[in-house]
Amino acid sequence: MPDVIVPIFQKYAQFARFVIAGGLAFVVNIVVLYTLTDLLRIYYLISTVGAFLVSFLASFTLQKFWTFKDNSRDQLHLQLPLYLGMQIFNLGFNTGLMYVFVEYLHIWYIFAQFVITAFLAAVVFFVNKKYIFRS
Repeated sequence: MPDVIVPIFQKYAQFARFVIAGGLAFVVNIVVLYTLTDLLRIYYLISTVGAFLVSFLASFTLQKFWTFKDNSRDQLHLQLPLYLGMQIFNLGFNTGLMYVFVEYLHIWYIFAQFVITAFLAAVVFFVNKKYIFRS
């Protein structure tokens, strides 16, 4: 059985790291979102932007250095703006979907964030792998 599992894990190790790193960044996002919205009583759309900014730093660092094992700093001046551009697009898309899910579909904002994040994960992995952190 381990002879079958090890090659599968090796084949999908990068995606597994992506999911774990993304999961950690997502936890940061949700904790900040909850803290800003429920504890500090900030409007949920503004909280979504604040949570994005905090989780962006965690996400970029984990994805660059751990998921894609890119320890070089020579492409940082290109990677950071590309990653930020992708994340800003995701922020707009995320915020728009949050508005629709919460205001029109009456879905709890935390659950809405889970659904939106799951949807965007596959697209983000592909863009990161093929364009931003390509080896």
